[in-house]
Amino acid sequence: MDGRNVDRAAARRLGKNVWMARRRTGVSQEALGSLCSLHRTEIGMIENGQRLPRVDTLLKVSGALEVSVEKLLDGIEWIAPGPQVGGSFVVRKPA
Repeated sequence: MDGRNVDRAAARRLGKNVWMARRRTGVSQEALGSLCSLHRTEIGMIENGQRLPRVDTLLKVSGALEVSVEKLLDGIEWIAPGPQVGGSFVVRKPA
């Protein structure tokens, strides 16, 4: 990670969703990276939950895989902060 405060569970869940979508389409990490103008190691780091992508990267991956961003974010929710408590991500198991 690059030092940002990143929710590891959310990063892992997103990575799993990207991995499953990529496997369904039958493309390699290298091919997906080429379609997204990203290096294959970037795809691998996202899939392994080591990197939480920026919005523009998420849009590129979503478009290349022809799945919605919502599908890639499946199982990840943001819980709004209360009056004195910071917000947090909640990772839910798929239904």
